[in-house]
Amino acid sequence: MIKSMRDSDPNGALYWLARMIESGEDPRFIVRRMVIFASEDIGNADFRALLVANAVAHAVEYVGFPEAQINLAQGVVCLATAKKSNASYTALLEAKKDAQKGSFGVPLHLRNAVTNLMKELGYGKNYKYAHKFKGAKIKQKHFPKEIGEKKYYKL
Repeated sequence: MIKSMRDSDPNGALYWLARMIESGEDPRFIVRRMVIFASEDIGNADFRALLVANAVAHAVEYVGFPEAQINLAQGVVCLATAKKSNASYTALLEAKKDAQKGSFGVPLHLRNAVTNLMKELGYGKNYKYAHKFKGAKIKQKHFPKEIGEKKYYKL
């Protein structure tokens, strides 16, 4: 079912959904895989996919079987026909590799200066508050110097 949805084949996905239903698979297992799929394979290509998958999960719990199989079918078709992107997932995997290199400190300008001592130590100095800039988008360093600036998320 997952590979059929990944390949944007709603018919194949429906067949494998039906096979799982007919074999007695727990509908919570099916919908759990749909929730994962929504973020792993669709991601930001269609942000509504996660909302749909979670709505189906709620319907499975709220409605129960046999009626919830209608909700599962609707969700499977929706996810199968959605645009796909695994960019968020692959970006996370890359970021995790860097995170495993060590526990490096947060750059001083990103730290909140909640005491006078912290201010004296340079916490928050030269921090740029994004909402004060056009489009709320600015360039400032967000990584520890040991890692350097990275670009994990690629469209």
